[in-house]
Amino acid sequence: MESTFVPVIVGTDINAYTMAISFHQEYGITPWVIGQAPLSFTEWSDITTQIEYHDDLRKPGRFTPILLDFAKRHVGKPLLLIGTNDAYVRLIVENAAALQPAYRFNYPTLNLLNKFQHKADFYQLCDQYGIPHPVTKTALCSDPAPEFDDRGLRYPVIVKPNDTVKYMYMHFAGKEKVFKCVDRTALERVLTLLNANGYSESVLIQEYIPGADDALWDSVVYVDRQHHAQMVSLAQVVLQEHDRTAIGNYTALIARFDAALMNQLADFLEAVGYAGYANFDMKRDPRDGQIKTFEANTRQGRASYYITGLGQNLARNLVDDCIKGETKPRVLAKGDFLYSLVPKFVLRHFVKSPALHQEINQLISGKHWVNPLFYPADHNAKRRRFLFLRQLNYVRKYYRNR
Repeated sequence: MESTFVPVIVGTDINAYTMAISFHQEYGITPWVIGQAPLSFTEWSDITTQIEYHDDLRKPGRFTPILLDFAKRHVGKPLLLIGTNDAYVRLIVENAAALQPAYRFNYPTLNLLNKFQHKADFYQLCDQYGIPHPVTKTALCSDPAPEFDDRGLRYPVIVKPNDTVKYMYMHFAGKEKVFKCVDRTALERVLTLLNANGYSESVLIQEYIPGADDALWDSVVYVDRQHHAQMVSLAQVVLQEHDRTAIGNYTALIARFDAALMNQLADFLEAVGYAGYANFDMKRDPRDGQIKTFEANTRQGRASYYITGLGQNLARNLVDDCIKGETKPRVLAKGDFLYSLVPKFVLRHFVKSPALHQEINQLISGKHWVNPLFYPADHNAKRRRFLFLRQLNYVRKYYRNR
């Protein structure tokens, strides 16, 4: 199908793949992908056949020249630019002035991006606009034995880096996406570990909210270039990754509807002058019944493809705004839909709630569900073998982490 625009996706991970199939599903086109290195999600795919690899993509001073060189070689149609992780989004925003003559994209300003990606600043915004969040303190890891004030915190606590982009690319023994500490001694060990391995920025020390995977919630919001929230979704998490290095990555969700909560999140983004996709991670606190926000990613999330099952294609929201310039009223997405990256066996054996079991079975029986990695139009045989082994590995991982 001939298109009036060219999607350019930066990244090669699962987020890049679900964005690519969103364009293919909606417009019948295969986007361009620019990445640092091959990953199986996109390398072995009939949908992402147009890929350029640049091992220096994230090196200082290289991102913009690489993208501008690509633009010079692809003239004639608008180029729609999409980042798929926090680091790439930051590079787009930091280099927005240089990229805007060649590309169309929709992201917040650098000032607002900084406030969202640095969690302490984000919680200050939440306080200002009445968005509930867990009790949180900060500590600096600039000293081998950092001092901090834990008064008012109830243990156990969660420790996570304030500078998520820097931490993403650090590698050391004992690294976890977030650390759970049962007491102050355990907390001090984590702070010392981070300092010893080169993380000298601040960390968040956050009260742990009890509850299983199904206490977690997800919301995807698209805010157009005029700062109007056009689309809001909500989902309850059914399962998340259970490996310690991947906790927080959702593997199964069921769409939900709560107009008050959805409008509250959309109003918040409009009030702060946000633009683009935002993906909220939240959890219901059984102690007071409130759904409390952990963070809002400044992009679509790796599990955000579920909104396509609610009639809100990930690509179409961007195209209608950035390419067509359409102004649309706010839509609160609603429908019965299950998103799952894991095999049915895992859902049936590791989801603990009988009510969720029944709902999952009904959604699967009614074909109201999707595993986006098994996109029907993607016939690559090597990729099918990779996915089969990946599904087996999920079974092993969940059994290992029971």
